[in-house]
Amino acid sequence: MDMNIYFPERVSLSNTPTPLQKMDRLSQQTGVEIYFKRDDFTGSELSGNKVRKLEFLLADAKKKGADTVLTCGGAQSNHCRATALAAIRAGLSSLLLLRTDDPANPPPISGNILLDRLSGAPIVWITPEQYRARDEIFEREARRLSSKGRKPYIIPEGGSTALGAWGYVAEMEELVADLQRLDDGDVKPTTVVCATGSGGTTAGLALGARLTGADIRVVGVNVCDDRDYFVNIIDGICREFQWSYFAGEDAAIPPYDIVDGYVGRGYALSRPEELAAIRDLVRLEGVVLDPVYTGKAYFGMMSELAKNPRVFGERIVFVHTGGLFGLFAIADQFADLL
Repeated sequence: MDMNIYFPERVSLSNTPTPLQKMDRLSQQTGVEIYFKRDDFTGSELSGNKVRKLEFLLADAKKKGADTVLTCGGAQSNHCRATALAAIRAGLSSLLLLRTDDPANPPPISGNILLDRLSGAPIVWITPEQYRARDEIFEREARRLSSKGRKPYIIPEGGSTALGAWGYVAEMEELVADLQRLDDGDVKPTTVVCATGSGGTTAGLALGARLTGADIRVVGVNVCDDRDYFVNIIDGICREFQWSYFAGEDAAIPPYDIVDGYVGRGYALSRPEELAAIRDLVRLEGVVLDPVYTGKAYFGMMSELAKNPRVFGERIVFVHTGGLFGLFAIADQFADLL
């Protein structure tokens, strides 16, 4: 198993390696070994998967002489919150494009928005229609900053680029080491399940599985859009990664699966059964998921297991990608479940 992976330059932001924890009662309940890779432990205010990508992206921004990073996401974006706070640690400023139905009346200051505001990052509120043209808005804001003598650096949605994917190649290398310790050297067949919201985490895990040579299947549960959309995005990230860092060597797309059908009401919109699954996991294992990403992915995973307990094999590692702050913004939706 090849573990000699040479990474691009990065800044140190996250508390890694994160623990791999067995969910004993959940495993007993399902009849399958289930572990959680606790990437919600990457930090406190930087909690979650985004900071792994930002270590590489912010190093690149600094290398290119940038002083301001621009990024985008939904109103309660974990990525935007992490970017705003990580930028401060890296000595940079930030600007956030946040999506909301009515920019003239943005959402209340709660959850991730509170942390965005505490960071001092300027927020540009845009409609969903404008968000579809966010590249044009990025360019407009970058020109405006440049006209003031600033040096902007654009980070796409979720940090999901070939460079950002290195964050989850690193996570896979870390996970393989976890499993080697568990299995006395040889990693037995394992399925890694994660939420798929912008594609970079799933792409990085798939690339990492190939680079390490581990017998690990990667499965993403999409929390928005559909399978075809994410296959296009993930394949694109993987191709760019291989051409950028390996000169196109082994340019075949690494294997991965997308489990579709659990978007529910839509991105960042929860159904009672999803929230009940979050509640039940807290009461079973004392682990808290978020409603936008991990909650939907966990609900999808458990629904698939209910249909076929061996659908993911004998052992599952669920990647807990953080997002706890988003839970506070929808506290009222739990009222009938508590």
